[in-house]
Amino acid sequence: MYLFDVYPLFDIAIDKGQGCTVWDTEGQEYLDLYGGHAVISIGHAHPHYVEAISKQVGKLGFYSNSVQNPLQKELAYRLGKASGCDDYQLFLINSGAEANENALKLASFYNGRTRILSLEKAFHGRTSLAVEATNNPKIIAPVNANNHVTYLPLNDIDAWKAEIEKDDVCAVIIECIQGVGGIRMVTAEFMAAIRQLCDEHNTVLICDEIQCGYGRSGKFFAFQHLGVQPDIITCAKGICNGFPMGGVLISEKFKPVYGQLGTTFGGNHLACAGALAVLDVIEQEKLVENAAEVGEYLMNRLKEENLPHVVDVRGKGLMIGIELDVPYKEIRTRLVKEQHCFTGCSGTNVLRLLPPLCITKNNADDFIERLKKAL
Repeated sequence: MYLFDVYPLFDIAIDKGQGCTVWDTEGQEYLDLYGGHAVISIGHAHPHYVEAISKQVGKLGFYSNSVQNPLQKELAYRLGKASGCDDYQLFLINSGAEANENALKLASFYNGRTRILSLEKAFHGRTSLAVEATNNPKIIAPVNANNHVTYLPLNDIDAWKAEIEKDDVCAVIIECIQGVGGIRMVTAEFMAAIRQLCDEHNTVLICDEIQCGYGRSGKFFAFQHLGVQPDIITCAKGICNGFPMGGVLISEKFKPVYGQLGTTFGGNHLACAGALAVLDVIEQEKLVENAAEVGEYLMNRLKEENLPHVVDVRGKGLMIGIELDVPYKEIRTRLVKEQHCFTGCSGTNVLRLLPPLCITKNNADDFIERLKKAL
């Protein structure tokens, strides 16, 4: 048997990591400004995380959700306190796509509707309704193209108002900072208007915080920059620093019903132990504050350098887009192959920075020197 070839891969195998650094199987060191696609929140191989995972797997890795799991209750309490979302309810699953599937399903149970509004250039996952809410026809299979979703422009409140006022919209799903869409942020004015329209027309507001949440933006959730509370919040990626996990934070307007949602692996003992360790480190090392401080420093430095081919630098915290006047491919390849630095990308000409939240200003300076050489 061989692998189903759906990923274009660099000819590099990463073997180990520590903090914001990874090494390949040949021993070459790389600066990691990608974090495995925003997944590595507290840094690679953090000792507290390693200890918590190791201790738990030596005790009990998994049992089903047919029995009590005190770790789930502890995680719900701790996450509520850390995020300021104490009055939400938590449903645990395995991934971001699964979080969005459950959020949209819950919204449809709530108001009985089937139509979804999503942003142009949105990315919400690759499964069923999540992929239909993703604005990329190349990855929407015919079986998923069920005409549930209307895509609308970023921050164009008139376009959204016209659709919501039809009184048939089940849910609005929004990334407050678009990741795949090129690091573009929703405005506070737009979100305030959307919140009011959703309230007036019994439409559910879902904030997809899978990439922009969990401290990455310099606040625990990116919507907290905008002064609006969503009905449902979805998260994954940084929640467990690489162990598969996702969560749906559900406001009190939704009442749980036995059997309404379910999962085999979601909220298992090992995942919960890892997620609790992540919260420990985020709080003890003040990583949300670090994301705000180092992110601002890095963006300011990028703007001040007047680098060739760089036409815009935008983002919040440690979710940064560097827009180029040339396709990113050659520059990103030089960064990896010659400068030994990983970044992400979006569209055709945006380098996307999603480093671990423990990145330092020295790491930021190091990256800029490598980027100069690559440009």
